[in-house]
Amino acid sequence: MQQTIFITGASTGLGSATAKLFAAKGWHVIATMRSPEKDTELGQLENMTILPLDVTNPDQIKTTVEKALELSNIDVVFNNAGYGLAGPLEGTSDAQVVRQLQTNLLGVIRVTQAFIPYFRARKQGLFITTTSIGGLVTFPFNSVYHATKWALEGFSESLAFELKPFGIGVKTVSPGGIKTDFATRSLDLATHDAYQEAISKVMAEFTRPERTEMGSTAAQIAEVVFEAATDGKDKLRYVAGMDAQNTYALRLQVGDEAFRKGIEQRFLGS
Repeated sequence: MQQTIFITGASTGLGSATAKLFAAKGWHVIATMRSPEKDTELGQLENMTILPLDVTNPDQIKTTVEKALELSNIDVVFNNAGYGLAGPLEGTSDAQVVRQLQTNLLGVIRVTQAFIPYFRARKQGLFITTTSIGGLVTFPFNSVYHATKWALEGFSESLAFELKPFGIGVKTVSPGGIKTDFATRSLDLATHDAYQEAISKVMAEFTRPERTEMGSTAAQIAEVVFEAATDGKDKLRYVAGMDAQNTYALRLQVGDEAFRKGIEQRFLGS
């Protein structure tokens, strides 16, 4: 029997790559995005259904989930919609903070909550959420982004306990750098004159060619999502990409405080 995956944030990047991979593997894909009328690619593929969804809109979450369940039995929900907010907290507006929380955190919680009764009735189902290496370690000038990604890791880990008795799985995929247009399409920047020198140091490290080359392609991370969806393992966390795996392994090896000092030295030279 054909399986179905429901994906948020499927218009570009990892969401799009995951939609293509699952469709190619014979799954029915329900790919959701804020502006489906702009899609020129996914809708042309076999096994693909496109639905509108802005995860910051609770009413639309409800109606889109209802529509998806009318169309198909759903086996996997992939919470992928999100974007980055970078810059000093002092220069971050309340609107930016709210939008980051609404998209990265509350959107995941609300989509997940909408599907739980369905999965519980079926006594099966799987939630996979894109977090980030930024949900396991931190870097300077990403405090609000980290707040959402660390929250998603804790949310998922706790939720896994309560849903397991109903046959429902919960997993996270935590990528490192992905070679997409995320930095220009899905990055919001806050600024403040008092921090410009430090910001310049951090940006120089983030954009260093040797560093960016260590990132994975969206297609490579999509393979990890497919692994999480199909391996049948009772496993929570999939750290995706060699850069993320190396970074997280180092933190576990040296401990939190030594790792934090190393990040400070590398990015700020202090």
